[in-house]
Amino acid sequence: MIRSCDSHSIELTHRPLNAKLAITEGVTSAVAVVDTEGDIEVGVWEHSVGESTDTEVEEVFVVVSGRGTVTCDQGGVIELAPGTIGILPAGSRTTWKITEPLRKVWITLA
Repeated sequence: MIRSCDSHSIELTHRPLNAKLAITEGVTSAVAVVDTEGDIEVGVWEHSVGESTDTEVEEVFVVVSGRGTVTCDQGGVIELAPGTIGILPAGSRTTWKITEPLRKVWITLA
């Protein structure tokens, strides 16, 4: 059966980022798994203004609101803006510099 949702209307609860990941004090994030189908998982993620790091799982995402950049220790920079499609290889060490609260829809293999 086909299905859909409005990524803007999904309510998220922000929590402080783990101190090991937060570069900027007080940075928050929020996540919600929206659906799964077979090995595919789809969700919505938000990040407050500020800077953080992460080690990525294999992911494709689309920015729906907000701005910033994500850089990778292994090379590459993605300018984040509404409509940007990003591809994050598994194991990538990234730094997220968010200048406007960011919301993205992500797709991973569960």
